[in-house]
Amino acid sequence: MTVDHEAVTLRAKILGALIKDARIASDKDEDTCAKAIGVPAHRFRAYELGEESPSLPELECLAYYLDVPMEHFWEKQPLRSKNGRKELKDIQRLMGLRQRMIGALLRQARIEADVSLEKLADYMQVEISELEAYELGESSVPLPYLEILSGVLNRSIREFHDQHGPVGRWQLSHQAMQDFQEMPLDMQVFISKPVNRPYLDLAIRLSDMSVERLRAVAEGLLEITY
Repeated sequence: MTVDHEAVTLRAKILGALIKDARIASDKDEDTCAKAIGVPAHRFRAYELGEESPSLPELECLAYYLDVPMEHFWEKQPLRSKNGRKELKDIQRLMGLRQRMIGALLRQARIEADVSLEKLADYMQVEISELEAYELGESSVPLPYLEILSGVLNRSIREFHDQHGPVGRWQLSHQAMQDFQEMPLDMQVFISKPVNRPYLDLAIRLSDMSVERLRAVAEGLLEITY
């Protein structure tokens, strides 16, 4: 069994259309988007045409710059116009760091799945040296390939998303806002009232406690009550 290259090509075309949709919705041109993610303009145009595919870090930075949720690139809904965000600082350093982090996660996933480089390279129909370059962070992984690799290694693509950098913090903030909007209205009102802040602070502290610590607190309350 080997990778379906027609599926990779189709995914690249769909991804390109979604990238173009996000760019137009944010009223940005190709050159500024290319600069924002640290790639030449001709490569960004190739991304939109589906002739090449961006890496996950490049896509994350583009989502941040255009202020669109990452989920957009896995959906088919067009976006409404928006203003986008400011450019990320030191984009090349950020890309290099994310590239190395993804490589380390790929290697860890492969080892835990007990899959050799040879077997994985044979499945992906690529040279072993190419997979090694991915794992060492020497080469960026095109997103369609990363999606296939994550599936083969029984990992979710979301495990490779930025968690702690500026894009990751923005994504968490965006997700938190979306989750808040999906809450029942009475809960939204409760959370929004400043007078209820102590209850929320207490809930946060309790959520960070271990099971043993929570049990001790509960036993202490029972002693006070009775």
